[in-house]
Amino acid sequence: MRFVPRKLFLTRGVGINKEKLNSFEMALRNAGIAHLNIVRVSSIFPPGCKIASPEEGLAALEAGEVTFVVLAEMATNEPGRRIASSIGIAIPADQKMYGYLSEHHTYGQTEKEAGDYAEDLAASMLATLLGVPFDLDKDYNERREQYRMGGHIVDSTSITQTAEGASGGVWTTVVSAAVLL
Repeated sequence: MRFVPRKLFLTRGVGINKEKLNSFEMALRNAGIAHLNIVRVSSIFPPGCKIASPEEGLAALEAGEVTFVVLAEMATNEPGRRIASSIGIAIPADQKMYGYLSEHHTYGQTEKEAGDYAEDLAASMLATLLGVPFDLDKDYNERREQYRMGGHIVDSTSITQTAEGASGGVWTTVVSAAVLL
């Protein structure tokens, strides 16, 4: 059986609970994907794949369905500790080629910092595949312009969820996901 996804959608969520596992479940609920049997997969953006809205994607899935997902998650039980999870996407100009998705999970970064980092990871992986020269010493915005000006990488984006650890000895979990259809 061959399965090459033709669409994906991006989603994110945050959950808080006294139990770590339950906070993860609450984050999946907040992201709208807790009703699925999630199978984590690696980070290839399939050739010709389109990004759908979460509403369109969720309408195509039913409860209990085995669903392939690129998932980033981070959790803390430390009050006030900032956590972030992010999925970055780099899409090649040639729709017959595959692109990359990246998972990033970290402490301390803002939503923008984590999103830029995840996007940069995906774009850097695609650039190395395509043989696009880039300078790691330049910041991501400069490298992004290099990628686009070369005409090989048509688009990059990210979805990020951040939160600060809740007080009261509970767990806070953040998730970001690319759900493959």
